Amino acid sequence: MKTDTIAAIATAMSDSGIGIIRVSGDDAIEIVDKIYRNVNNQKVLKAYKSHTIHYGFIVKEDGFVLDEVMVSVMKKPKSYTTEDTVEINCHGGVLMMKEILSAVMNAGARIAQPGEFTKRAFLNGRIDLSKAEAIMDIIHAKNEFALQSSVKQLKGSVSDKIRSLRKEILYEIAFIESALDDPEHISLDGYHDRLSDKTDHIIEELGRLSDSADDGRMLKEGINTVIVGKPNAGKSSLLNRLIGEERAIVTDVAGTTRDTLEETISLGGIILNMIDTAGIRNTQDVVEKIGVEKAKNISKNADLILYVVDSSVDLDESDREIMQMIQDKNVIILLNKSDLSEVVNEDKLSQMICDVTNGSFEGKDLSGSDNCNKSHIMKIIKTSTKEANGIDTLTELIQDMFFHGKISYNDEVYITNMRHKEAICDAKNSILQVRNSLEMDMPEDFYSIDLMSAYASLGTIIGEEVGEDLVNEIFSKFCMGK
Repeated sequence: MKTDTIAAIATAMSDSGIGIIRVSGDDAIEIVDKIYRNVNNQKVLKAYKSHTIHYGFIVKEDGFVLDEVMVSVMKKPKSYTTEDTVEINCHGGVLMMKEILSAVMNAGARIAQPGEFTKRAFLNGRIDLSKAEAIMDIIHAKNEFALQSSVKQLKGSVSDKIRSLRKEILYEIAFIESALDDPEHISLDGYHDRLSDKTDHIIEELGRLSDSADDGRMLKEGINTVIVGKPNAGKSSLLNRLIGEERAIVTDVAGTTRDTLEETISLGGIILNMIDTAGIRNTQDVVEKIGVEKAKNISKNADLILYVVDSSVDLDESDREIMQMIQDKNVIILLNKSDLSEVVNEDKLSQMICDVTNGSFEGKDLSGSDNCNKSHIMKIIKTSTKEANGIDTLTELIQDMFFHGKISYNDEVYITNMRHKEAICDAKNSILQVRNSLEMDMPEDFYSIDLMSAYASLGTIIGEEVGEDLVNEIFSKFCMGK
């Protein structure tokens, strides 16, 4: 653990009202005292009490005044890094911030590495690794859920749950080891059943956490949503309507959209990473054909498909092809152009879906038949992008489809970090192995080995079972000055 003094600009590198230069380390106060003067031109920073702020000036070695500033003094261990820390609040011009940082460097500090302030907070035991990662998530939050979830993690929602599970596992490890070391005083009679109940409980808890990761990822990063349909169905108009501006070119000419167009929108508090695609049809146009193939490939990895159907035009083989392509995905069908004369209604659309999902292409009437796999009937809503009809219904359907009709901001512990999910899955697999050993009536030391493996996997989440390389990798993704 390095204890030398580091410094960095902690605010954005753009002109603003205020800029902050953060300095932390054993010599932070002494270093800033070399370039700070109060209104009486005195070096008095070392004499100030902790957690106080003072008005004065930053000066160069020749006495030239760089800027008037407010300087905050925070003495160890009650600071962000648990080290002596000084923050210089100056005027927020980029040149001014660089000049003051240069003066701090000349006085004896070095430039901080990305995330080094938070890394020191972690290494000094002020925060665990999951809380450190939550800090960066707060900075990069794209929506209210991501922000609130990250704040909860910073307060300990994830680390408290992980520590609780590790405590339960550690108790079983200690009991087994004690019983094996001292069988005369600690009996394992009946322990098989008790451990079986305990593993069932832990597996359930870990399963709930890992299952929350998909919801957490989509709420944090957004639902990858692909808009598909035939040319001129209204795909680009839908994108423009959701964005609230004319982002995509819309014309009456079929095949106008030839490449993908990506935008991120917030719909009812849910982030949708929207991808508008080329209209799917058989075409001889080389460029359009590339766009059609790209649309098909992108759809394979989508969380959600918005299939736009022009209700004023009859269904054809292109619609059958699209339905085949998306039948195993989360799909909402928008029966668009409801403001025009209706040629395709919900019944007709549902009938073709039944035909396609049952491998029938003769247009047989399968309605009411057991052959029609109702589980594949996709959600259908009527929309008019021209008149903005159906958008509220679309929002409700997305919430029902992905979040069971509601998004809980306060009660649930969501796993939003994929590193955490991987560790939880590893721990769950280890506990499953314990249960297998129990079913096979294996010796107790086998249980202990897999319990220890689960304990270690969960420890990587909070930083108690990690190596230096992983720590360096995590904090390298942080911004400068944090």
